[in-house]
Amino acid sequence: MMSSARCVLALLALLLAPPAWAQGDAARGRAIVTTRQKGLCLLCHYGPFPEERFQGNLAPSLAGAGRRWDAAALRARITDSQGLNPDSIMPSYGVTDRLRDVAPAFRGKPILTEAEIEDVVAFLLTLTADE
Repeated sequence: MMSSARCVLALLALLLAPPAWAQGDAARGRAIVTTRQKGLCLLCHYGPFPEERFQGNLAPSLAGAGRRWDAAALRARITDSQGLNPDSIMPSYGVTDRLRDVAPAFRGKPILTEAEIEDVVAFLLTLTADE
């Protein structure tokens, strides 16, 4: 039988453990970044994705993103880019409170879930080389 102190420690470990989505999956993140139906990142950005024929030129290259920013900075930019820079044309993928003219089916829903944002962060951290 477990002692009460051990039970408390085991419970604390479970409660304080990061959720599974907090780890992020780089392969899923790559799919979100390069898929035009989900992230739409390549509508404005370009990067080391030779298989993607049409890439944007309105925003910085994603090449080297993992060298330029750490996980927290990438997460902040993806989650609430307009909170960091009100003039940004990048949508805030994780917030809903400032959205306007949203179709009823999408009201109150972020573009990406927290897990999807973590996947994108994990992928962008792998992009450390310049093009």
